Amino acid sequence: MKILVTYRIPADSFSALGKEHEYTLPSNEFFTDDELMQMIGDYDALLPIFLRPLKRELVEAGHRLKIISNFGVGYNNIDVVHARSRGIVVCNTPRSVCFPTAEMAMALMLAAARRVAECDRRIRLEKESMWGTMRNLGLTLEGRTLGIIGMGNIGKTVAGMAAAFRMKVVYHNRHSVVEGYERVDLEELLRRSDFVSIHAPLTEETRYMIDRPQLALMKPTAIIVNTARGAIIREEALAEALAAKKIAAAALDVFENEPHVNELLYTLDNVVLTPHNATGTIDTRVATGREAIDNILNFHAGRPTNVVN
Repeated sequence: MKILVTYRIPADSFSALGKEHEYTLPSNEFFTDDELMQMIGDYDALLPIFLRPLKRELVEAGHRLKIISNFGVGYNNIDVVHARSRGIVVCNTPRSVCFPTAEMAMALMLAAARRVAECDRRIRLEKESMWGTMRNLGLTLEGRTLGIIGMGNIGKTVAGMAAAFRMKVVYHNRHSVVEGYERVDLEELLRRSDFVSIHAPLTEETRYMIDRPQLALMKPTAIIVNTARGAIIREEALAEALAAKKIAAAALDVFENEPHVNELLYTLDNVVLTPHNATGTIDTRVATGREAIDNILNFHAGRPTNVVN
């Protein structure tokens, strides 16, 4: 089986491959679309990355293509329906990214609540003048209500971590019920929650799930965290709400039009920004690559894993 890898992921990702498998990596950071178009016709498997959209014409040019194993849990970079119509299996990597994404959600939650990023920026400028017992006050997590939108594997891991901070957890899922936690509709979650953490996939149903009407339901002291996909929140509406102090703060790892970030967000002290880096550890990158390769090997062995289409 010949595997075309669109992005230069760690070499340790390919440790499970035998001599009967051949893989091609870009010499630079990634293959361009033109380079992929020239190559893909010779390959059985494609390993793309969640950050870069996979064009339809590229999939159509893959005449031998049997499987697309995405590097990442999110797969909105791939037209999975189109792939299915061509008999191509699409897989993702949910296990390797679960804990680090949950970990990042908690890190962002704490950074926003305790004003870590803001204080770090300001202390470099204000120095000794910044000190004061009743200044720079934030919020503690203990006793607060955390509303989780999307109680899948990552959402449940966040809920478990939140228990260590003695938080109360409610959640909103469109379909499945998770035992041990209170399920509420979206409007009630937004009204009740002191913190809102988003862990839903980006679909036509969830696009702009959080817009001006939903932001208006939130407490003025509430903090929203997004480590899922940027377009679940209408970014312009969020920036306006933060600037007007309609909600207290936001912590964002994902953005509507990545890598572009709404310019207003750059100017605000009550927002923490990170560059889609929730899975950004070397351990996670290697584990994700191995999981993506395992998907290909399992498919080749007749026992496909992590199929999303």
